[in-house]
Amino acid sequence: MHFPPFNFDRSRFERKFVVQELHYHDVVQQVRNNRIAFSDLYYPRHINNIYFDTNDLDFYTDNVSGKGSRKKARIRWYGDLMGEISKPVLEFKMREGMVGNKLSFPLSPFILDESFTGDYIHEIIRKSDVPDWVSSVMLMLKPSLLNRYHRRYFISFDHKFRLTIDNELTYHGISHGLNSFMEKHISEDIIVELKYDQVYDGDESAYVTNALPFRLSKSSKYVNGFELLHPLIT
Repeated sequence: MHFPPFNFDRSRFERKFVVQELHYHDVVQQVRNNRIAFSDLYYPRHINNIYFDTNDLDFYTDNVSGKGSRKKARIRWYGDLMGEISKPVLEFKMREGMVGNKLSFPLSPFILDESFTGDYIHEIIRKSDVPDWVSSVMLMLKPSLLNRYHRRYFISFDHKFRLTIDNELTYHGISHGLNSFMEKHISEDIIVELKYDQVYDGDESAYVTNALPFRLSKSSKYVNGFELLHPLIT
């Protein structure tokens, strides 16, 4: 499956840290104590995602195998998990190593409830103002994971580095057919992600990351959630 070319000259580094030993408020304090003085950027909010994959789970397999080029397709929105989704956005993410970029397309509103199916969301995409290639790609994909988490946003005093803290991670089973959303897993992990332009990679980024007492990880919420819901696949 081929996406259109991504402009990796304008991409950014994304470094993730999984925190399991500290409480949430301790993680926030560690970030605030960092030597480049992170401060709050946006109001905290809940993020919801429906991830999509091929019948052969190519996106999942590429991630767990450590393939250099990795893709993701998801619909993202903010606020309530269920009910009327007023401002959904379809996103295609591409990563080369730790460098990532994405393409985003606003979708028409839809309703997420027990009547949700893959065919329903395909119809929403067809009704939305998206390029033909987007509709063609999505017709080859099926819903594979629903997740939700709380995100807090920070920015360094020089505005070179952005950092997010995700907690309250929950994962729900979702399929192409009828859904009850009864299957649910909760993760106690806290995910810290540092994001910055490629020009700052090197001494400047090391100055920041070396002062964060967290374990660098290749953690993927999609992979983690999928494996929680499908333990026999791992």
